[in-house]
This record gives sequence, C-alpha cells and structure tokens, in this order.
Amino acid sequence: MASKYTAATTHRFRGTGVALVTPFLPEGEIDFAALRTLIDHVIEGGVEYVVSMGTTGESATLTEEERFSIIDATIEHVNGRIPVVGGFGGNDTNAIIRSIEKFRAHRSGKSYIDAILIASPYYNKPSQEGIYQHYLAIDKHVTVPIILYNVPGRTSSNMEAATTLRIARDAEHVIAIKEASGNFNQCMYIIKDAPEGFLVISGDDGITLPFISMGMQGVISVVANAYPRPFSDMVRLSLDNKFEGANLIHYKLLAFTDLIFKEGSPAGVKAALKHLNICDEKVRLPLWKISEGLEKKIVDEMNSIG
Repeated sequence: MASKYTAATTHRFRGTGVALVTPFLPEGEIDFAALRTLIDHVIEGGVEYVVSMGTTGESATLTEEERFSIIDATIEHVNGRIPVVGGFGGNDTNAIIRSIEKFRAHRSGKSYIDAILIASPYYNKPSQEGIYQHYLAIDKHVTVPIILYNVPGRTSSNMEAATTLRIARDAEHVIAIKEASGNFNQCMYIIKDAPEGFLVISGDDGITLPFISMGMQGVISVVANAYPRPFSDMVRLSLDNKFEGANLIHYKLLAFTDLIFKEGSPAGVKAALKHLNICDEKVRLPLWKISEGLEKKIVDEMNSIG
C-alpha cells in the first residue's frame, strides 16, 4: 500500500520545520503569551512549518491536558499561516492511539493539525518487527499524514533503514521520517530506496547541510527557535544546490549550534531565547537550566553572530 497523499501535501513539509520549545513562567506554568511571541518570531523568520509537542517542547513532563492546550494554542495562533505538526510519541501503542483519537474529538468542528510526528518507542527496546507493527497499528487510526521520528540517542532503540522503508511502503498515512540517528550510511540507504514522494528530514541541526547534499529534503530544527531566518535561508540555499551561500550561514551558526546542546536540550536554546527577550529559560524537572559559564558562552556567540 502506498501513501494516499500527493506531492502537493508532502511538499508542505519540505524545508525548515521548528521543534517549538514550551515557554514556562518562573513558577512553572505554561506561558502562552510567550508561546505566541515565539510562533510569530519563527513565522516571520521564514520557516515552512512548526512542530508542537516534540521532545524540544518537553512533552515528557507535561500532562495530556497541558499538551492538548499547547497544540490548541499553536493551531489557533498560527491561524493557517503555515502547517502545524503535533507530536504524539510514547512507548504504549494503544495509549498513543487513544490520545490521537481523543485529540481529534477534542478539535471536532475546529481546524486540526496538518500532520502528526511519532517517535519510535522508547525504553521498551522493541524489535524491528515490533517497531513496524507499532506504526502500522497507529496508521489505521489517523486522518492526517504521519512523520516517523528515529532518535536512538533518546529511545535506546534504532529504527533501521529497512524498517523505515518497509513502513514507508506499507503505511497509508506515512509521508516522511525525521532521521536523527546521525548515521550517514543508514540515512543514505533510506534516501536511496525511499518510495517516490517520501521525505527524509534531518533531525540534527549541525549536520543538516551535508544531509541535504546527500538528498534529504529539510530539517526539523531546534536552532531555528532562536535563528529562524538564517537557518531557513541556509536550508533553502542547500535545497537549491547553492552550497557556497549555504556554507557561509552553516559555519556562522556552527559554534552556536554546538553550544546550545552542551548541557541538554532545550535548556540551551531557552537561554538563547531569554537573551532575545522571547521567553524565560525555565525548564521542568528533571531538566535543569544551563550553567552560568555556558550561558555566557552562548550570549557571547550570539553577540558575535549579530
């Protein structure tokens, strides 16, 4: 079974997506005003779409009610300007299906998300067959495109190229993968044998440019929370094979990209967003704010970038 979606649908997720952080007030409540400011910042910066409730959004520390409220607020404030992707990961297949169906009922009569991002199950360490069956089961219960997400550094379980390709061929709603294994060989096999129209998207900011040169079609970025304009410009230049200009931006942002991940994500990029007066640096336990020394390095690098 091939994907039911046309190239016009998949093209909407080509380019730069932003894995939005979740701004918190100093006391820990969700800062919806800052979320709206962030959304405007990245849209005005020229990104192609936003991702709400991915890992960068600290979804693991939020209740289902909070997650729904954040996706709600994102859909409403984006207001059709660009696509919105909602994250629905987890390690219980049936719980994910129930949550997706509950959210669809919750949004009944209102605009819905444009796609769903689903990370490969964490902690359970399923076999490749288990991962395949997990996605095929979810595929039967969705009404919008699915973007797979392979991030073995967080899940402790790699989704192999053969499994990704098998899902891409057999699932009706799967249109793309956010591939964050950092494994160039694995990525090349996915790109080489992907079904027509299937997008391979980088999940690693620092190596997005070389990945696009190999055939990836974009990125879901953390860096673009802070620097949407230069990062999305770099991606578009790369997609147009204008690597001389893309390289200039890539190397301008390289040190900043490394620094914001030094002590965990999204604490680093939230420190940068604080410096930009977009939101507070607050994260929820067990995450913790970055050290003063690292924050100074990030601010110094931002001043250098200009």
